[in-house]
Amino acid sequence: MMLQSVKEPEKMADIDAMFSDLLGEIDHLSQSLISAADTPEEVPVLQSESTFSIGFTDLNESLNELEDHDLDALVADLGSKSTTLEMRPQTLTDNKIATPAMTQRSDSAAASPPPSKTAESSGVLQTGEPKTKAEKIKLALEKLKEANVRKLIVKVLMSDGSFKTLMVDGRQTVRELLDMLFEKTHCDCSIDWSLCETNPELQIERGFEDHECLVEPLSAWTRHSENKICFVLRPQKYVMFTDPQLFYMWKKQKACLSNITEQAKELLLKEHFGGSTLIVPDLEGVLHLKEDGKKVWKPRYFVLRASGIYFVPKGKSKSCSDLACFVHFEKVNIYTTNNYKQRYKAPTNFCFILKHPCIQKESHYIKFLCCDNEHTLLLWVNSIRIAKYGTVLYQSYQTALRRASTLQSVYPAAFKDKNGQVPQISPQPAGPSPPKTTSVEDYPHELPPDFIPPPPPEHAQV
Repeated sequence: MMLQSVKEPEKMADIDAMFSDLLGEIDHLSQSLISAADTPEEVPVLQSESTFSIGFTDLNESLNELEDHDLDALVADLGSKSTTLEMRPQTLTDNKIATPAMTQRSDSAAASPPPSKTAESSGVLQTGEPKTKAEKIKLALEKLKEANVRKLIVKVLMSDGSFKTLMVDGRQTVRELLDMLFEKTHCDCSIDWSLCETNPELQIERGFEDHECLVEPLSAWTRHSENKICFVLRPQKYVMFTDPQLFYMWKKQKACLSNITEQAKELLLKEHFGGSTLIVPDLEGVLHLKEDGKKVWKPRYFVLRASGIYFVPKGKSKSCSDLACFVHFEKVNIYTTNNYKQRYKAPTNFCFILKHPCIQKESHYIKFLCCDNEHTLLLWVNSIRIAKYGTVLYQSYQTALRRASTLQSVYPAAFKDKNGQVPQISPQPAGPSPPKTTSVEDYPHELPPDFIPPPPPEHAQV
């Protein structure tokens, strides 16, 4: 016993010595990193921090396509950002490391005398009041280099084949961009209008959710990507709220679903979306799963849960304890497909995939699923959206309703036809479609209003 008591302090002393040596090595390493950070070799890091994102075309060409008021807004915004950056204090506390940019700026400021007020005022007059569009573009390019901004200038494909160029800020949501397009196109401001991304290489598309910030998913596109952003009507965008019985009473007979009243729909919405917790549709059924790297599809029984999609392994029951996880929703988005029956020998063309937004080409990380019919595809796609986004989706729906009502009420009389309706994008005016009770038999075969031209050839609306 005495030997053990003697050995234990010795072991503790050895451990303390080793720990002290380790702390010494860490301190030495940190000092070497600090000295390396003070060298001019870190200038490329600064350049990467001050870069900006610009979308899809040459920068000068993109800026030239902006309307004058959008270009003025960009210059004003960048001017405010640069002013804020210049007003920041240049002194740092002892426990912080000065960046090479600050060091160079302070050295140059000490070496050169401060500019006179006359020179400063003349500089403001020279650059602060550009007259022509070329001067505005030049000023915008200079300020973009000075400011650490995250903006995209994107082309949005309209339903009639034309394009609208928008300047998109990193903080702007899809809802805000839809409002901008409503003002530019004077369309009917329906809640079904959507911004949709198409990927011709994978033959997929996805409607952006109204609460999403558009810059983030677009930043995952490659520079020479053939993806497009489309402004289109998607009648299924909020079908889970206009016809909630399709998702929460899907096991009922068709006669019960088609004869449901508006009051019953409101009760369903209140029950499943009005409480403290969201209730996800208890959807389940057979879907066809594509095997990795093969054009072979095998039927599996899948079950939807709030966290993801689960399947029943062979020889197991449908009980919760036997379910195996297929995919979680945190890092993936859902996309509908185009002509996968020909491309991947799918049983039908009613397919959808689940993938990370950064995956832009074929990958074994993509999950392929195929439904037997269009109505089953409708149920799964929108039920997954409910499970993924939760009550945020319902809040976006309510915001879209309020916004549509507001925009339609503020149109001046000069913009209305003889029937008092707001003109549409098409040269031929037509009022918005009257509300229609949707039944299982005719949904989702309902077509957009007649004034909407057909989508471009590479865009297939589901």
